[in-house]
Amino acid sequence: MQEYKYDAKSVEASVQHFWDKTQSFLAKEDLNKEKFYCLCMFPYPSGKLHMGHVRNYTLGDVVSRYQRMKGKNVMQPMGWDAFGLPAENAAMKHDVPPARWTYENINYMRDQLKSLGFGYDWSREIATCDPNYYRWEQWLFLQMYKKGLVYKKNSVVNWDPVDKTVLANEQVVDGRGWRSGALVERREIPQWFIKITDYADELLKDLDQLTEWPEQVRTMQSNWIGRSEGVEIDFKLAHKEDDSSALTVFTTRPDTLMGVSFISVAAGHPLAQQAAKNNPELANFLQECNTASVAEADIATMEKKGMATGFFAIHPISGEKVPVWVANFVLMGYGTGAVMAVPAHDQRDYEFANKYDLAIKQVIEAEGDLAQAAITEKGTLINSQPFSDGLNFDDSFKAISEYLEIHQAGRVTVNYRLRDWGISRQRYWGAPIPMINCASCGVVPVPEADLPVRLPEDVIVKGDGSPLKRMPEFVNTACPKCQGPAERETDTFDTFMESSWYYARFASFDNAQAMLDERASYWAPVDQYIGGVEHAILHLLYARFFHKVMRDEGLVSSDEPFKALLTQGMVLKDGAKMSKSKGNTVDPQELIERYGADTVRLFTMFAAPPEQSLEWSDAGVEGAYRFIRRIWNFAHEHKENLVAQNQDYSSEHKRNYSGASDELLELRRDAHEVLKQALYDFERYQFNTVVAAGMKLANIWQRLPENDRLSAEFAHELMSMMLRLLSPIIPHVTQALWRELGFGESVLTAPWPEVDPAALVTQSIELIVQVNGKLRDKIKVATSADRAAIEAAATASEKVQNFIADKTVRKVIVVPNRLVNIVAN
Repeated sequence: MQEYKYDAKSVEASVQHFWDKTQSFLAKEDLNKEKFYCLCMFPYPSGKLHMGHVRNYTLGDVVSRYQRMKGKNVMQPMGWDAFGLPAENAAMKHDVPPARWTYENINYMRDQLKSLGFGYDWSREIATCDPNYYRWEQWLFLQMYKKGLVYKKNSVVNWDPVDKTVLANEQVVDGRGWRSGALVERREIPQWFIKITDYADELLKDLDQLTEWPEQVRTMQSNWIGRSEGVEIDFKLAHKEDDSSALTVFTTRPDTLMGVSFISVAAGHPLAQQAAKNNPELANFLQECNTASVAEADIATMEKKGMATGFFAIHPISGEKVPVWVANFVLMGYGTGAVMAVPAHDQRDYEFANKYDLAIKQVIEAEGDLAQAAITEKGTLINSQPFSDGLNFDDSFKAISEYLEIHQAGRVTVNYRLRDWGISRQRYWGAPIPMINCASCGVVPVPEADLPVRLPEDVIVKGDGSPLKRMPEFVNTACPKCQGPAERETDTFDTFMESSWYYARFASFDNAQAMLDERASYWAPVDQYIGGVEHAILHLLYARFFHKVMRDEGLVSSDEPFKALLTQGMVLKDGAKMSKSKGNTVDPQELIERYGADTVRLFTMFAAPPEQSLEWSDAGVEGAYRFIRRIWNFAHEHKENLVAQNQDYSSEHKRNYSGASDELLELRRDAHEVLKQALYDFERYQFNTVVAAGMKLANIWQRLPENDRLSAEFAHELMSMMLRLLSPIIPHVTQALWRELGFGESVLTAPWPEVDPAALVTQSIELIVQVNGKLRDKIKVATSADRAAIEAAATASEKVQNFIADKTVRKVIVVPNRLVNIVAN
């Protein structure tokens, strides 16, 4: 085969210019076509794309192009998750304002995305740090405030005394701030919260609607919401006569109530604080607890420590006194900050009780050895008078909860693991919370007419707390109610706020008068959402919550934001996730410049199914490049014949292969069998096998008979089929060849290839020929051949003649579509 020069850079630049000129990816509402909204989780503008980005966004682009060629009205937008602490840290490192650093990165990364040929409607581009964007986020916050979904309360946080900021649990490493290295303190400060718990039931119930989400993700969300039915139980305090000061605990195991031997409270619980006033040792222990991690994973593995408060609670049924202890594994942020401890039936309590020589009383008969570990399985009641031995879990739950309710010592209730969403961040680079603090009027919302509350952008961050607090031009304002002097809230929104509704704003991107308009209901829900499974809980849960709030405000008409979800696997190199710290990254830009965007796209789609991890392979990239050059060479080697054939071909022309050789018909059948499987794989988004199908079609090309009119007809059909099938994956080279070979102006608007049922009809069949039951040959006969023709072909075989020439044929047995057995002696 002659080698024709494939210049990826010039081909891709030319095709991208064509797309720009024709506005190929501009999305408009069209009620006459079925819409398809494809969205990938938008990137944080870190400065450079990595291979995880490339894989994620290539998947989205392949899906979008496929759906467009299927005749749907497609929208695929792109934007930037631009706020957040990483920008502050990077800006501090480079001594530039976070805004400048962010906008420069956006410009660079936008060019990178364009170089990969992604079919985005760039007219809809949004950046969450744009006041025109976060204005509407502030507006929705105020609507939630009016509805009672927003409140402010004191909350225990991780406080870095050097950076003067609140840290998330994952930013606390061995009790120290991840950046400053300072010992982290647990402080109680005012924080803003949104009542996501008001939607807990609906968030849980509507998971049943999400049939096109991975089961793993739905399970993770269900577990995070954590609905559980149990009993709230009131333990009066022995030193208090006032019943209102009782310790209230929640348990899903009221059957174990008679086995309670102590109560555990958090270090921040008022009872613990009271006990520590006259107990220096306890005060020191509370301080130790305040510097420990509050991450669940850390709490599960850390040493369990505690101290007695000296207070006692009264058991609500037995009347016995049980000691109240402070335990380092109980948190104020969960439930009431108090837990009833049943050492015989809870492993954590069991270890704690053995360490501090506290009573262990078995009240459940179940499999296990209490001398070795707690018996945690449900079983039957024992040692629980006044309740009968032998009651199963359900019966004991009913009997004990009814007793508590009659004696006004408890009540059956539903509890959730889900907690209200704390959205305050004591940082600069985020959307300002639109509230004002007035000494006379208290907390006052910013009037809607004064939105947005703009974040000053020309600010250098020094790392000693938010600079907003030191900016009187931002802080000082007038109270909207009394017009007296007041101060703006200097906390900013959690960046999950911005990413919780961006998908909807893409639909109404240019509306300056409203957060969303009727276009949002046209496009929502997103038909295909694509992103990493690491966002399976928080981002997706918050977005689902926002969507329901926006629905209740009349802004959207659907219940859920994302109809289908694809969570792509990681990109690995040498078995490890690519990361700068491991030194195993691959720069996509270098690959694009060396091989072209189509090669990078082809490799990432071919190397693994979307849901699985992709192992990087330099040889695989080279192989992808060779395959593209092979298609290019095929096309140019046969260009004259293909173009000539194209002149005789129109959409009305029906291909007619009457008179074609069996060999050609067999090749055509093979091609349509490959296409049939590929179309099925496209529907399942199994793009690796679609690429394999393209390679099989290229192999069929090499088997074509030459100098044959019908062979030229099939060559034209095969090239048309292959270019369209692969165009979502390698869009530049397929578009260039589509135009160059005269198939049409744009492969994007070409009809999606279809299987010709006539091509799948088998023209001939292969039969085994036996002589006296032994295999002697294989013959091909027409599928329409009658018995006589089959017998004649079998007996005429030269190999068969060697075994029957000197014998008498007694009988010929024909098993249809399988074999012929000649009996001779």
